[in-house]
Amino acid sequence: MQDLFLRACRREAVERMPVWYMRQAGRYQPEYRRIRERHTLLDICRNPALCAEVTRLPVEQLGVDAAILFSDIMVPVGAMGASFEIREGVGPVVAQPIRTAADVAQLRPLDPDRDVPYVLEAVERLASTLEVPLIGFAGAPFTLASYLVEGRPSRDYLQVKRLMWADPEAWRALMEVLSDMVVTYLTAQVRAGCSAVQVFDSWVGALSVIDYDQYVFPYMQYIFSRLRPLNVPLIYFGVTTGELLPRMAETGATVIGLDWRVRIRDARARTGDRTALQGNLDPALLVAPWSQVEAHARRIIEEGSEAPGFIFNLGHGVIPEADPETLKRLTAFVHDYSEHYLASRRRGVQQ
Repeated sequence: MQDLFLRACRREAVERMPVWYMRQAGRYQPEYRRIRERHTLLDICRNPALCAEVTRLPVEQLGVDAAILFSDIMVPVGAMGASFEIREGVGPVVAQPIRTAADVAQLRPLDPDRDVPYVLEAVERLASTLEVPLIGFAGAPFTLASYLVEGRPSRDYLQVKRLMWADPEAWRALMEVLSDMVVTYLTAQVRAGCSAVQVFDSWVGALSVIDYDQYVFPYMQYIFSRLRPLNVPLIYFGVTTGELLPRMAETGATVIGLDWRVRIRDARARTGDRTALQGNLDPALLVAPWSQVEAHARRIIEEGSEAPGFIFNLGHGVIPEADPETLKRLTAFVHDYSEHYLASRRRGVQQ
């Protein structure tokens, strides 16, 4: 069942529901915390051997059906000339936030072989040794802009929205350079060995449908149209994007990731059943009693199984407080329950 995840992405029949978790390598793992005692997050991203070790850990420990490359969405923009640091408890902090067209012009095009060779080497190492598909990823232009323009994580995105509305030419220039980077970066990851890619638009839910349509949608459509010839699953994920789902499904992505705020049936109706879906357990449930975890997982499996093409995941990343044993138990439950549930559905159809 090595291709279980890929078959689900293609909306093909599966024997059981595949499962993987966003941020499945991270601070909830004792092994990762020990590595972080000696290395920063960016150290790990820039060291192919360490990156491969950290990426592989959850596959071996949890039994998930896909690995996702351990990295950070800011890595390629740093290589383009945007100086930043990742501060503990804060996140990315940009030295000189982008506020004008002149600032945008300082970003240089990404050359993956020259600028991020360590990423490609890590992908090559993993692709040759993993027994499950490897997912590559990049940040989406809006979400990258939210850090580059604000200068740090934000709650209200005032600066990025002001640039978007007050200087549409500078915004267009920024979106174009970031869109080209995403295409170049993900293409390089696929050529190095990734079997699928995910574009994280974590904060695009801060926009109205009207603003998404005008200021983001054209660039996402461009990205996915350029990636389509790679013939790998193209996953598009954002948080609080329930109202944006109809347009997200029209970008050309082949899989839409859901957060926990939208029911799968509603998401399927909003996307017009045009894509596979992925999600969407509330990450906070990982610290809840097992009875609650199981009940919510069962509902997701049953709703997800109502149409072909569903991948079990969280509605956002694994939280640091999660117990590794809970994730391991959850993975086994998803496999076991979905296998029996799908078999019973097939028997019902045959009868």
